[in-house]
Amino acid sequence: MTTTTGILYLERIDSPIGRIEITSDGTSVTSVSMEHDGTLPHDGVDTMTTPVLAEAVRQLREYFAGERTEFDVPVDPQGTAFQKAVWAQIAAIEWGDVRSYGEIGHAIDRPHAGRAIGQAVGANPVPLLIGCHRVLSSTGHITGYSGGNGIPTKVWLLDHEEIAHRGAAPALFDLQPVDA
Repeated sequence: MTTTTGILYLERIDSPIGRIEITSDGTSVTSVSMEHDGTLPHDGVDTMTTPVLAEAVRQLREYFAGERTEFDVPVDPQGTAFQKAVWAQIAAIEWGDVRSYGEIGHAIDRPHAGRAIGQAVGANPVPLLIGCHRVLSSTGHITGYSGGNGIPTKVWLLDHEEIAHRGAAPALFDLQPVDA
């Protein structure tokens, strides 16, 4: 696999939420992927580090150890202008704080774009570094999470940051009738 520079820089680390894979173009972090069902996007590709990846690894380890509350490693998430506007709002959410999808919509002058905002949050290519786990419904419910093993991963991250949440929104589950 290659980037526009022709080289994919890649590191992997173990974490409390599973293995994490970080890629770089040599200047910035371009993706962070959390293990899902035991696999990562570039399993089988040899690691090749660069100083920005070494710094990202250091900062992520400090985060999981409870020693870091913000990241300052350079990131270059690729996406549409809309996605980048959403990600900029998410990046401004500090450790232990949350925003709702509606608050993000108002901040980018798209108050009725809830579904599109949710899709942009889910498409964040650098989760953890841009803390999309800090976005909840207006009622404080978890409405989903595309990283790692989904909602359990998000619950772990929220609990790690001592962020109050109300668990998964009931509409996420296919409720079956109970026989009387």
